Amino acid sequence: MGLTVHLLRHGKTAREEPWRFLGQRDAPLSDAGREQMRRWRDEFSCLDFAGAWCSDLARCRESAELVLAGRGLAATPVPGLREISLGEWDGLSVEEVRRGYPGLYEARGADIAGFRPPGGESFEDLALRAGQALADILREAAARPAGCPEDVRSGAGNANILLVAHAGVNRALICGLLGLPLGRLFNLGQDHGCLNVLRFGHGEPVLHALNRRAGCERRAT
Repeated sequence: MGLTVHLLRHGKTAREEPWRFLGQRDAPLSDAGREQMRRWRDEFSCLDFAGAWCSDLARCRESAELVLAGRGLAATPVPGLREISLGEWDGLSVEEVRRGYPGLYEARGADIAGFRPPGGESFEDLALRAGQALADILREAAARPAGCPEDVRSGAGNANILLVAHAGVNRALICGLLGLPLGRLFNLGQDHGCLNVLRFGHGEPVLHALNRRAGCERRAT
């Protein structure tokens, strides 16, 4: 049986001026972010999910609740899907980081995959953590179909699941699944409220959609 993963980034959060690093500190959705998730709720209205999972941070839990409203299905919070830990940098502006940690902002740019901010994680750390969380989810999802009604499947034995996570998590997961160098993760667009679609079956996973906005294209099933 095949499995299609609908991997969403959470909706927009409240704008901060100046822009500040947002890692694992909690930030609620903005009104615009809630509207983004309601659009996905409407777009997914004809698609049944065999299961749903999300980061346990508030912006992802709220996003998942809005997308799944009215379904009788709740997303399971997964700490392993949390955004990258930025340690002492979380909540600081770029200028504050440059002043308080001379040379480290530039060091991160020179080694985006391996650099750890003080007290935080590297993207390599994140990729291992989130990759393990995804593997656990896929194993759980694969064990469900025999007990699920036929209407959770689309096409020839294909089950659909929903994951709601973060830009860093999504990029790291996609790089790992497609064998892309982690140092290129910022070459993958991940706008707030975007959808990525990955299909698992025989052979390697296939990316069917990247950084899609609700309503921009016909929904993939």
